Amino acid sequence: MTKRYLGNIITQNPTAPAGSYQDSAAPGVWSLAEAFAYSKAGLWPIAGNALVQALFAGGGTAGSNVIQSIGIATTGNAIDFGDLPVLRQRMAACGSSITAHFMGGKSTSPEASMYSVNFGSGGNATYFGELTLAREYPAAVSNSTRGVIGGGNSGSTEYNTIDYITFSSLGSAVDFGDLSQGVTTGMGAAGSTTRGLFGGGGDTNLSPRRNITYVTIASTGNSTTFGNLIATPGTGTGRRYLCAFSSSTRAVFSGGWSNAAVNVMDYVTIASTGDATDFGDLTVARDYVAGASSATRGVTGGGTTSLSNVIDYVTIASAGNATDFGDLLSSDNDLAACSNVHGGIAA
Repeated sequence: MTKRYLGNIITQNPTAPAGSYQDSAAPGVWSLAEAFAYSKAGLWPIAGNALVQALFAGGGTAGSNVIQSIGIATTGNAIDFGDLPVLRQRMAACGSSITAHFMGGKSTSPEASMYSVNFGSGGNATYFGELTLAREYPAAVSNSTRGVIGGGNSGSTEYNTIDYITFSSLGSAVDFGDLSQGVTTGMGAAGSTTRGLFGGGGDTNLSPRRNITYVTIASTGNSTTFGNLIATPGTGTGRRYLCAFSSSTRAVFSGGWSNAAVNVMDYVTIASTGDATDFGDLTVARDYVAGASSATRGVTGGGTTSLSNVIDYVTIASAGNATDFGDLLSSDNDLAACSNVHGGIAA
């Protein structure tokens, strides 16, 4: 009889490694031949091979403290990750390869507080600091070291404020500059390692905007005109309450509201300037959506047609209609989402 030593337990039926990701488990004592066989099968943990993870947090009509997770490289339903310390909706989110940050939003009134959590560990988020202004519906973009947060409103006052945080330094946000398109609520934001784009949104008393502006993430200053989103079919306006995600070269703006929820997606090349081009359609029209990406794939989750639990995905390099990815834990709008591998991290 062949016996195995695995985690100091003698057994004929060892537990196989959980996968090739660096945080996967392979406890016990393995022979080189066994490790090689699992490696060939893509099941042996490899240092530096991070699980490409997106987190969705908060949301709902009354706010939620739930944080849920998906692996972007696969498909399937979201799983529970942990909790925010408060009920929150209408937040912004951005992330480095290590930490996810959820900022602002609303509980019973607009908030300035920010919370962070480590992607790899799971668990509950902890307090990080304060935005320069309490606000709901801001938008955020990041590179590997810095997050930039723009726009939003107090419920009665719209803001053109841009803040930034340094991920490695707990503390309050610092003034970055102003949005050149003026006061703006409900934008989508995405970018590359050097440039962050803010698109759509608008003053809630005006038609949804088509403006796209950009900032250089590593510096400070006001945003600069980039171009325009496509004119939404049927209305000729832009969109607000949309989301955005990106590879290192291309940003996609997804969903939103333009007199009604829309299924529109459009894209731009981040390093240039100019107007967006039609990308394709979501599987279902919805606004108040949340988006995140890997270096190659973008996901759009939740939103409102009625409340939705739908997660769609696209391959960012290839224009076309979205494909069903799976479902969120519940049907929610006004979530915030970010990932640990995205256009602002991947070169």
